[in-house]
Amino acid sequence: MRLTVAQALVRFLAAQQVERDGKRHAFFAGCLGIFGHGNVAGLGQALLEAGDDLPFYLARNEQAMVHTAVGYARMSDRLRAFACTTSIGPGATNLVTGAAVATTNRIPVLLLPGDVFATRRSNPVLQELEDPTSLDVSVNDCLRPVSRYFDRVWRPEQLAAALLNAMRVLTDPAETGAVTLALPQDLATEAFEVPDGLVEARVWRIRRPPAEPELLDAVGAMIRSSRRPLVVAGGGVIYSGATEALTRLADDTGLPVAETQAGKGALRYDHPASLGALGATGTTAANEVARDADLVIGVGTRWSDFTTASRSAFQYPDVRFVNVNVTPFDSTKLAAVPVVADARAALEALADRLNPWRVDPEHEARCNELAAKWNATVEAAYAASFSPLSQAEVIGLVEAATDDRDVVVGAAGSLPGELHKLWRSRDPKGYHVEYAYSCMGYEVAAGLGVKMADPTREVVVMVGDGSWLMMSSELVTAVAEGIKLVVVLIVNHGFASIGNLSESVGAERFGTAYRYRTKSGLDGATLPVDLAANAASLGAQVLRASTREELASALASARAAESTTVVVVETDPLVPAPDSASWWDVPVAEVATRPAALAAREHYETDRSRQRPLLSPTAAPEPPGSR
Repeated sequence: MRLTVAQALVRFLAAQQVERDGKRHAFFAGCLGIFGHGNVAGLGQALLEAGDDLPFYLARNEQAMVHTAVGYARMSDRLRAFACTTSIGPGATNLVTGAAVATTNRIPVLLLPGDVFATRRSNPVLQELEDPTSLDVSVNDCLRPVSRYFDRVWRPEQLAAALLNAMRVLTDPAETGAVTLALPQDLATEAFEVPDGLVEARVWRIRRPPAEPELLDAVGAMIRSSRRPLVVAGGGVIYSGATEALTRLADDTGLPVAETQAGKGALRYDHPASLGALGATGTTAANEVARDADLVIGVGTRWSDFTTASRSAFQYPDVRFVNVNVTPFDSTKLAAVPVVADARAALEALADRLNPWRVDPEHEARCNELAAKWNATVEAAYAASFSPLSQAEVIGLVEAATDDRDVVVGAAGSLPGELHKLWRSRDPKGYHVEYAYSCMGYEVAAGLGVKMADPTREVVVMVGDGSWLMMSSELVTAVAEGIKLVVVLIVNHGFASIGNLSESVGAERFGTAYRYRTKSGLDGATLPVDLAANAASLGAQVLRASTREELASALASARAAESTTVVVVETDPLVPAPDSASWWDVPVAEVATRPAALAAREHYETDRSRQRPLLSPTAAPEPPGSR
């Protein structure tokens, strides 16, 4: 069969399938793209011929379309993905941030940027970065460090190996992330004899590696001998479909469960064992239990600094760690006993080993009491009455307006921290906050991907004005595709999160507010920016709200609407959310002239004294009867 390289690539993508637990389906949902001279004649022509075999979706920003792909793949538990194509040049380099989001979050996405001429017959071509030390370097090489696999296909004969390796990485739960295949623009249009096997249906099995039985016996012995154990559920619990296994374990044993950002929703908020969010953006319940825990079992978490409160969360001198993770790299963190296994497989096997053991009644009662106390704190924050509204009030009203299966989407700024500690998740897929890379501009684009992955759910995007101004372009894509979103746009005239952080480290909110410039700096009157008008100009229906009653009414109208609706509400950035009683390590200037910085450094030294190396003993105890 004689095809162009681009035609062969598109047919290959359309033929790839994945299977897990006996369920098989196509891996690629389609291709997102923006065409330029580097990909229009190659992939553009091939996608036109493919039609519904690999649907094409026109995006408005290259970074944003990767966010859409990430939102889709994450909502699909990494079992489906999108390809993204751009031209060489600015379109390709715009992919870098999106690739970093995908790889940092361990989410599969295939990037197909055009590239310079393989033949070099027209060098230097438009948008070519000329490197005088090597003619095989292009701007696409900046995608190497943010890709889990990178290849440049110089010859048609190389295509098969490149595509098979791309699928190997994309479908491996331990290796997945962004995959980049750079396609020289002349090569993409070159015809060759395609091996039949390349474009035939191929099934990739998503593996569920089991834990070593002897190791699980040892971990079971560790749990039985502990007095104050704690389970920390990460994103791996949700991606592996292990939420029912976790619920069973919590039901049978009373093991308390705290959650990371990616793991939020792994256990319903009202389950008796649920402590909610852990760490710098956590609940006081989870953080108090973590402080005294003598055994911490991490499941599917990569242990970021927010989760460990910059290694200050766990204060018991002899605390030990066990990490259940499909990724060996993550399993050994904190010098833990590493259990390299699929989360569901490990939790099911562990539950069998622990039956009929249950945690100490005193520990279980204390956890229940702390969780109830935090829930009362949340209720009080939701019921407050500020003018303008506090962000916590807005979150509470949004939560009240949603059903169990609705999805809240967020990313950077102050919203992720407040959502993590306050939002009460009722469904494993109901909470979608990107916090591994914490990328401003992720929200609207990712919300589009979430809705595409499951159109039966209502998707509520919560975004601050800082993120909105960085990237709201995919609102146009949602309108064009008839994909309905509810966007809650919170206006606080600046960067609320960094403003608060700036104040805490003695930088006095410098450069964090949207103000006119005066002789003394950017401290003049508020800028007359109308983001509601901006949203309307992008084709969305817009509602404004300034009181609790108006916001509740607007949310109800937006939820009932058939088209994308943006609800714009102004909040007071100086009203804090309930404190997590935790810490995050942000260094403060050692030498300064302003009193605020000097005071902040003094507080920093005190807080830093609580940091610990968190080096668990090197070996797990031997299971009973092992000798």
